Amino acid sequence: MHAHGYATHSATQALGPFDFERREPRPQDVAIEIQYCGICHSDIHTARSEWGETHYPFVPGHEIVGRVTAVGSEVSRFKAGDLVGVGCLVDSCGHCESCNDGLEQYCDNGWTGTYGSEDKIGGTPHSHTLGGYADRITVDQHFVLSIPDNLDPAAAAPLLCAGITTYSPLKHWQVSAGQKVGVIGLGGLGHMGVKFAHAMGAHVVMITTSPGKAADAQKLGAHEVLISKDAQAMQAAMGSFDFLLNTIPVGHDVDPYMNLLKRDGAMVIVGSVEPLTRVDGVPFIFKRRTMAGSLIGGLPETQEMLDFCGEHNIVCDIEMIDMKDVNDAYERTVKGDVKYRFVIDMATLKNGAA
Repeated sequence: MHAHGYATHSATQALGPFDFERREPRPQDVAIEIQYCGICHSDIHTARSEWGETHYPFVPGHEIVGRVTAVGSEVSRFKAGDLVGVGCLVDSCGHCESCNDGLEQYCDNGWTGTYGSEDKIGGTPHSHTLGGYADRITVDQHFVLSIPDNLDPAAAAPLLCAGITTYSPLKHWQVSAGQKVGVIGLGGLGHMGVKFAHAMGAHVVMITTSPGKAADAQKLGAHEVLISKDAQAMQAAMGSFDFLLNTIPVGHDVDPYMNLLKRDGAMVIVGSVEPLTRVDGVPFIFKRRTMAGSLIGGLPETQEMLDFCGEHNIVCDIEMIDMKDVNDAYERTVKGDVKYRFVIDMATLKNGAA
């Protein structure tokens, strides 16, 4: 199947038009016409080989929403015309303990990412997977998700990464009404953490270094804002939080945040994939606190998250762009100049705007 999209051919090259092939649908496959694709900071890191050497040509994109155009003979969950999504995974071993538990993101034998992973299925001239900055994609039905009809499909696209990344730890650590939850950092992840924690009934505190973000945080559902540079305010808040969702994307000193937790409280890291600059054992030992990490979500939980969003009318705050503006959007994302997620309108690939 011929596809048209945008790719880069080296770590220093801008994204540009690229024609390539998708596999013809197998019996268990779903063919999708992509309508929208979100821009994740992971796209940028991978395009620029900042997390290790990337396979080129590289087509980014793992926040995909579109319409089903065809299904294989063994597909029962989807039909042509359905609104569907594809997130960060397109394959896993399917038989390890994690996969059997519906936690494909922790596949013991290595899951296949929507882009940049070894293509173990084949059917195209490419040795690695190519992502959603394109007009179409073919995906095994197990890794395709239903998008609730009441959601804006463009604003739903980042739910496939930013949404599940924040929803999963909130659910796993059983955030609920009556709890005090802090969301550290107000960006693409943090703004979704605020929305989810609010919808789960928690008392939500946005923890940020920027006083200028207070009004936005409250519009998103935060009940309070705690400025982490305010030593007096941080001291007053010590020992008062049940749970902290830490979305800071770079290495940092976690001790000031750990001291905010109650006895037996937990802080979960979802943003930093860099070494933490300081971790002292005292805040853990003397209050039996926990620090943990969390990675996206499995397919069952991702569908649960989408259904939760449909029930509570939750989507991402987005800025829509044409495909031709993707390189500018990358630079703005790096600078933090977006509220809070860019989404590419794939119709611009067809009408010449790309």
